[in-house]
This record gives sequence, C-alpha cells and structure tokens, in this order.
Amino acid sequence: MSADWFVRIIVRYWPLFLRGAGLSLLLALVGTLAGLLIGLGVASVKSLPPGRTVAGRVLRRAVNLLLTCYIELFRSTPMMVQAMVIYYGSEMFFGISVDKLTAAFFIISINTGAYMSEIVRGGIFAVPKGQVEACRAIGLTHGQSMLYVVLPQTLRNILPATANEFIINLKDSSVLNIISVNELFFVSRSVAGANIRYFETFLITSVIYLAMTLPMNRLLKYFERRMDGPRTFNVKEVTG
Repeated sequence: MSADWFVRIIVRYWPLFLRGAGLSLLLALVGTLAGLLIGLGVASVKSLPPGRTVAGRVLRRAVNLLLTCYIELFRSTPMMVQAMVIYYGSEMFFGISVDKLTAAFFIISINTGAYMSEIVRGGIFAVPKGQVEACRAIGLTHGQSMLYVVLPQTLRNILPATANEFIINLKDSSVLNIISVNELFFVSRSVAGANIRYFETFLITSVIYLAMTLPMNRLLKYFERRMDGPRTFNVKEVTG
C-alpha cells in the first residue's frame, strides 16, 4: 500500500466518484420518497373497514391478499435478485426494453414500498382508536378521517423510520451495480479494476459513504430529540 496511490486515485478519478455518489444519493432519495407514497397507499387500502356487502368483502380480501403477496415477496428476497429478475425478465417475457437507470429507480422504489407499507401500517395503528371513533361520531367518512386526522399523525410517527430507510437505501443502492448502474460502488469497482488497486480504491469509497451517512444519522437523532420534546419541564403554579 502506498500513500501516493490514494492521491493519484483521488486526483484522477474524483469526478467519477462525485458522479457516482450523486447518483447513489438520488437513487436513495427518489426510492425513499416513492416508497413512502407506495407505503401510504398500500397501508391505507389495507386499513379500509370491511365491506358491507358480500361482494365488497370478497373484493377487499382479494385486494388485501395481492398486497400481502407484494409485501412478502419484496421483503423476503434480496434486492439484487429483484434487480436481475425485473431488468432482464421484462425484456425476456414482455418484450419491454427498460433503460437501466429507469429500472434502478423502479426497483429501489417498489422494494422500499414493501418495507414502508409495514412501517406506515404500524404508524396508523399507533394513532389512538378513540380519535378514529371521534371522527365517526362527528360524521367524517373513513377517507376523511384518514386524510385529516390519522395520516398526518402517522407521518410524524414514522419520520425516524423513514429517515432510517433513506440511509439503508443509500447503502443498498450499491447492489444495483449488478445491472451496470453507474452508482458509487460500480464506479469504484471500475476504478479499482483499471488500476489493480482494490484496497486503496474501496477505502476511499468507504470514506465517501461515511461522509454521506454520518451527517444523516446525526440529523436523524436531532429530529428524534426534537419530536420527543424536552426531557425536563418547569411546572409553574398559577394563582388567582
């Protein structure tokens, strides 16, 4: 190992590292936001009350079964395998040639959506049932109760988990190198192979990942403290 090689690699390839890191951040951001929207939709549908008619109940069970299959499938298989199946399978079975970057955004979004669905569902259940019953008492429909009362509180409840999912996506986006997406890991592997300097290259890559994830971890802890409120309270006696 030579310190000169660290300098050479950084000086020569820093634009590639920068573009790779930028794409990794973009994949994580888009995947997390899209996954959150998917999770909100799936969890909201799964929380619908039972239908009043037989047909309504059958339809609801069928939809819930499909959504459960989606969640279990994407939570139980590696994203690398999902990427291979979706990217190559779409052309093989459906004749659809998908751009690798488009496929990457799609894969990370639906993968995140499966995890966010359960996170959102837990956030919905965390809202006290008394609030939902109060909504019904004042004449709000289920949709209005979800939109105006339940989901705003749910978003607050799941904010730490959503931020954590973003950090996970930032690291897991590296598996998309399997379909030749030019994210940070793919760029690092190319640089290492060109110079036969794997240790130096991936040590630089580790530092870049740390530089991206550590600030997010600090920011996440800051928001968690803000959401928890102050640890001590001053009680003032009010006299008439």
